[in-house]
Amino acid sequence: MLGSTHGTFTTDLRARVVACGEAPPVVVHGVTVAPGDQDVSGRPLHAPVPDLDRFFRPGSVAVVGASDTEGRPNTGITRQLLAWAERVGARLVPVHPTRKTVFGIDCVPSVSALTEPVDLAVLLVADPLPVIEELAGTKVRFAVAFASGFAETGEAGAAAQERLAAAVRGSGLRLLGPNTNLNAFERFREDLEGPAVALITQSGHQGRPVFTLQELGVRLSHWAPTGNEADLETSDFISYFAGLPEVGAIACYVEGLKDGRSFLLSADRAARQGVPVVAVKVGRTETGARTAASHTGKLTGADQVVDAAMRQYGVIRVDGLDELQDTATLLARARRPLAEGVVVYSISGGTGAHFADLATAAGLDLPTLPQAKQDELHQWIPEYLGVSNPVDNGGHPVGDWRGRKIIDAILADPSVGVLICPITGPFPPMSDKLAQDLVDAAEASDKLVCVVWGSPVGTEDAYRTTLLGSSRLATFRTFGNCIGAVKAYLDHHRFTTGYRSPFDEAPRTPSPSFRKAQALMRPGRRLSEHGAKQLLRAYGIRVPREQLVTSAAAAVRAAGLVGYPVVMKASGGQLAHKTELGLVKVGLTSASQVRDAYRELTDIARFESIDLDGILVCQMVGRGVEMVVGVTRDELFGPTVTVGLGGVLVEVLNDTAVRVPPFGEHEARSMLADLRGRALLDGVRGAPPADVDALVEVVLRVQRMALELDGDLAELDINPLMVLPRGQGAVALDALAVCR
Repeated sequence: MLGSTHGTFTTDLRARVVACGEAPPVVVHGVTVAPGDQDVSGRPLHAPVPDLDRFFRPGSVAVVGASDTEGRPNTGITRQLLAWAERVGARLVPVHPTRKTVFGIDCVPSVSALTEPVDLAVLLVADPLPVIEELAGTKVRFAVAFASGFAETGEAGAAAQERLAAAVRGSGLRLLGPNTNLNAFERFREDLEGPAVALITQSGHQGRPVFTLQELGVRLSHWAPTGNEADLETSDFISYFAGLPEVGAIACYVEGLKDGRSFLLSADRAARQGVPVVAVKVGRTETGARTAASHTGKLTGADQVVDAAMRQYGVIRVDGLDELQDTATLLARARRPLAEGVVVYSISGGTGAHFADLATAAGLDLPTLPQAKQDELHQWIPEYLGVSNPVDNGGHPVGDWRGRKIIDAILADPSVGVLICPITGPFPPMSDKLAQDLVDAAEASDKLVCVVWGSPVGTEDAYRTTLLGSSRLATFRTFGNCIGAVKAYLDHHRFTTGYRSPFDEAPRTPSPSFRKAQALMRPGRRLSEHGAKQLLRAYGIRVPREQLVTSAAAAVRAAGLVGYPVVMKASGGQLAHKTELGLVKVGLTSASQVRDAYRELTDIARFESIDLDGILVCQMVGRGVEMVVGVTRDELFGPTVTVGLGGVLVEVLNDTAVRVPPFGEHEARSMLADLRGRALLDGVRGAPPADVDALVEVVLRVQRMALELDGDLAELDINPLMVLPRGQGAVALDALAVCR
């Protein structure tokens, strides 16, 4: 149940809570969440933040299964833990049932025999479950389990992991693992200054490239190897790291998310704090998803939903570990941009043009420098070279006093927030002088200066000493990584400026529509088109004038009331695709046509053995833009809302955008901007502009429905939603709803 889980939010309780009108307090990660901090579905609206200070900086550490016998795996681990404990100022207590001492330190026979409080217990045992059960009687706050053979191995392992998780829930401690490693206890350089990168990985080896950044002068503060996440998960560490003043960015390698809601809450907390989260998320392809599941036993989720949810909450998703390194480093170190304009500066016209093409294609703004600025630059750069942006200095000016003058003049322009200098290869002494001028300018400026050092060697002094020796200048090895990191940097600060959490807009109490709609639900069944449209009406979504009839005579009367011309359709819970079966008749203009259509529709239904609740006689709606709006359930994130181009070709076009509720009007409009066919709404080939405001309103009403009916609604499909010309609204011509 919801109140007894550590990060898995079930929906069975939620809907029942809503039905009673008020949500009770729940406990999440040991934190009581009051009703005022829950949405209409009874889910928390704020991320619980575990106090992990004593995990990373414990006063005392118990090592269960400690050993000093050479050649034993536990001996090497114990030795490493001893060195770590000494670095962080912790007292280490070996625990072993038969040993008197380990490395000269007195042992205790079991964790129940510990006589002093212990902050952290490290379990070097094959089966951690008995030890966790024994720890329940102590005041140990944290435990780490290295053992494998759990959810990553299949159903039996998953069952064993659930038993372990249940024991943890009853113990009062927090567990890292199982299937984790020693990464949290690495030696971090303490001589580096400035904002740090905090690292979270589900696979320890995948974090090595980021950890090695320390050798390039990048400060790392923490490493959380979450493993199978039976208890502590990626979201817990994001929430914790986001509140640490020394953390400038959080870098994540994620194979699978334990719980989508927890992840979004933690990303929301990071966005509120202005701390960027950069993530590699495995599972873009079916093969990647399958491999990730076998590694960590997680749900990978539909990748389109994962991608949309990350963008919705400002998580910067990258594909490669090299991108993770470069983007996290830049975001950790760079100050807030003073402007969004990017200037490309090079000693080669070809290099500048190439880089400018790639940067523009990626969406960076390369403003044309004002004529006055170009005239100023031509004091030091020959007149025949282009300086509008990109700026080509021709090479020679960088070798003397003119080089620094040029850089300072570019940075002084108010439209410029970022200067990028691609140096495709070393060309000393010219490149050495250029590198030093760029570093000096970066140190003296509040604007971002980036260098791409293209040499494949990387041993040059200009690179190793001059460029990497600066914590203010950002150095890259490839054009692509530089462009991606700069775009992420500008996007992040744009996103967090005036950030308003979607959870602040989440409804706390059910709307009047909810009770009307809940009465229409039929558990475990698909509603007929008529029933689904009643559901839409309950939420104020416009449908055509229509009547459900069960005789030809009633159909003729209904057509007169609805008004000719009319559309007639079969209506039944079994029907998903009526057009293919010939169960839709359009443009009927007379009583005789209506009678004939009624007989034909009912005959087809009998022949196909389809049970009907009647025939719909519907108003014929004028032409507009056919869209689809729907609700589906994602196994990680719960209800999701989709909007896209609709009609009979919806599966062929596959032009959709998805978001995870709650969200507001701005996000609904951004969904439309994501569509390849967005221009259709603006009017093409003489068609009038569509009523986009009405479409946005339908999307917002559907997302409210998704939240309030979370426990009852499995799927909703409005297709087509006819969006009429501006000012005329939008009408749901057909709808399908499946109840849970």
